Amino acid sequence: MAYIFLDESGDLGFDFKKKGTSKFFIVTILFTEDSRGGIEKVVKKTHSELAKKFKRRVGTLHAVQEKPITRTRFLKRIAEKECGVMAIYLNKKKVHTHLQDEKQVLYNYVTNILLDRIYTKKILSPDLVIELIASRRETNKFLNENFKDYLSRQIKNNHKGLMKISIKTPAEEKCLQAVDFLSWAIFRKYERGDESYYNLFKRKIIEENPLFP
Repeated sequence: MAYIFLDESGDLGFDFKKKGTSKFFIVTILFTEDSRGGIEKVVKKTHSELAKKFKRRVGTLHAVQEKPITRTRFLKRIAEKECGVMAIYLNKKKVHTHLQDEKQVLYNYVTNILLDRIYTKKILSPDLVIELIASRRETNKFLNENFKDYLSRQIKNNHKGLMKISIKTPAEEKCLQAVDFLSWAIFRKYERGDESYYNLFKRKIIEENPLFP
């Protein structure tokens, strides 16, 4: 069994005069052919440390909310696990105008590119059953079903593959908390020019490419 965990960082807003609009948008996948238990243990250990140190229950880890020491420890531990990372980054000022108005289409398209590379480059063993778990970004049931149906069709038509696809919250799937940290660190590299966190797991990155160079 192989697992792929998907998350994104930044936003898909294109009004750059609006405060808080990011310059970049990142889609990141964390994958493993090993038991997902190794990644889960990193999440659980971090939860336990925070609960012990701060005497508080941590519901869900979010990289943007954690202290630098927590981010550093977390990313170093993930880098020790049997896993790989792939990412696509968008310089949003280079995104074609027609796609700026089709945010869901753009997101689906980027995700499909990452999955296509997984199959084309045989990064995961072709004989393994693959499960993709995406972090929930939409509350609209129709958009979520469209996302799953689109990817399933693409994988079946282009690679004769079958992939189990589900959408969950980071609270429901602990490994999504791990890809949140990874995606945040990659985003920080491009958005702020800070590679300090990125360098902690850089050796795990299999591929990292722009969509519109």
